[in-house]
Amino acid sequence: MAGNHPRLQPTRVFLLEANPLVVSGITSLVQNQADLALERISEKGSDLIAATEDGIDIAVIAWDLADMKALEVLRRLKAKNSAVKSVVFSNNREPSALRQAVRLGARGYCYQQDDIDIFFTTLRAVAAGHICIPFIDFASLNDTPLAALNARERELLDILARGWTNQQIANRIGMSENTVKYYLKNIYEKLNVRNRSMAVALWTRETQN
Repeated sequence: MAGNHPRLQPTRVFLLEANPLVVSGITSLVQNQADLALERISEKGSDLIAATEDGIDIAVIAWDLADMKALEVLRRLKAKNSAVKSVVFSNNREPSALRQAVRLGARGYCYQQDDIDIFFTTLRAVAAGHICIPFIDFASLNDTPLAALNARERELLDILARGWTNQQIANRIGMSENTVKYYLKNIYEKLNVRNRSMAVALWTRETQN
């Protein structure tokens, strides 16, 4: 007589998607997967952020939600040290989008145009503790324009981003205003930007991702 084996619990999925057609399609397909259970659906990233993690194994996050982008959801999950594994379900094929998602903790990344088998393979791999994403050179994850700056230049750019004038920066750091201008000129050249506004915009984008 064969022994009784406990039935494995299905992977519990929270779907974040604003497109009703996509929601309907995924719902129908997941219902046919014995090892997956669609526990919650929302069009708002804030609902996942506010949710308790009990009962959720994986969050499938669309790129564009009703209240925020997928990257913002990932950023907030990372800030609260969430144990929920995240899979980005995206129509954005820009390599930079993939890199940003991985930096922010995404464990999986698949495209809405992919075959549905790829979607389910990604979910199962992530549920098993693996990372499942399209090909990426992991060495390039930290390869940002800011990598060319030394510690002093990064400090200056951080202060610059707060709206300080050259004179205020000089007083803060203890150098002449001309020296500050010299440093800023080097920073602009390294970042391949023309002025402080462009440098600050680049700094803000890179440090917030």
